[in-house]
Amino acid sequence: MELPLVVGVDGSDGSILAVDWAVDEAVRHGLPLRLVYGSLWERYEGALPSVTLQRPSERVLAQHIVASAEERVRRLAPDVEVSVEAVAAEAVSALLGEGDNATALVTGSRGRGELKGALLGSVGLAVAARAYCPVIVVRGDKAGIEGTHERILLGAGDPDSSHEAVRFAFREAQARGCVLDIVRTWRSPGREYADHPVGTDETAGQEARASRLLDSLVAEVAADHPAVRTNRVTVEGPARKVLVHRSQAADLVIVGARRRSGHFGLQLGRVSHTLLHHAACPVAVVPQHV
Repeated sequence: MELPLVVGVDGSDGSILAVDWAVDEAVRHGLPLRLVYGSLWERYEGALPSVTLQRPSERVLAQHIVASAEERVRRLAPDVEVSVEAVAAEAVSALLGEGDNATALVTGSRGRGELKGALLGSVGLAVAARAYCPVIVVRGDKAGIEGTHERILLGAGDPDSSHEAVRFAFREAQARGCVLDIVRTWRSPGREYADHPVGTDETAGQEARASRLLDSLVAEVAADHPAVRTNRVTVEGPARKVLVHRSQAADLVIVGARRRSGHFGLQLGRVSHTLLHHAACPVAVVPQHV
C-alpha cells in the first residue's frame, strides 16, 4: 500500500491552501491523504478570538478543524482516500512523527497564531529542516500554487545532497506531464575582484565542469523516465538568487538537503532557507541521508 501524503492542518488560510494543493497531488500520484492537527492546545488560548459566549474546548476546536479539512477533501476529490487525526502534541513533533510513514509532508507557509507578517512560519521551517521524508511548503503566488506554468524547477546541487531530489523531480514531472527545468549554478570567484579579471578559458572551464556535473547527476534517472521533457541549463551566479528568480515561472521548485544520522538540529542550507522564504511557488525539500 502506498504511504499517504500527510498534510498539517490548523484551520489557517495557509493550511487550507496546503490541503487544496495536496488534494491535486494525491490525485496525480494515486495516493491517500492523511490530515493531521498537532497542537498543545492550551498554548493557543491567547490566539483564539475573544467572544462573549463561552468558547468550546481546545479539543473540540481541534476535532472541528480536522473534520472541516476532511469535508473539504471529500468535496474536492471524492475518490481520494482520506484519514484524519487530532494529536495532542506540539505541531512540529506531531508532523515529524507522521513523516516516518509518509510519502511526503505538506504544510502551509504560516499557521494559526503565527505572525501574519512573517515570510515563513516556524512550523513549516522546522519541519522542512528536520524531516526524513520530502517536505513541500505551499507558498508563492496564485499562478505557482495553482500550477498554471506547467513546468517544475530542480536545483541541481552537489551529488551528496541531490540524488533523491533528482528522482523526486523526475517522478513529479512525469506525473504532471510537464517540462522539468534543471539548473546547475557555477561561480567565478575572480569576477569579484577588479584587479583579478577572469579569462575566457577559465570561465569556459567553470561552465563546462558545471555542465558535466549536471549531466552525470541526472543521466541515470533521465534514462528511466524517457517521456520526461527536460531543459538543462548552467547559470553563473548564486544558486539561491538564480532559483528564486526562476521560481516565478515554475509550479514547484525542488532542492535536496543532507540529513546526517543522529543530528537533530536544523539541517537546511542557504539555498533551501532562501527558497522557503522567497520562492514564488511551492518548495519541495527532499532529504538525502548520509
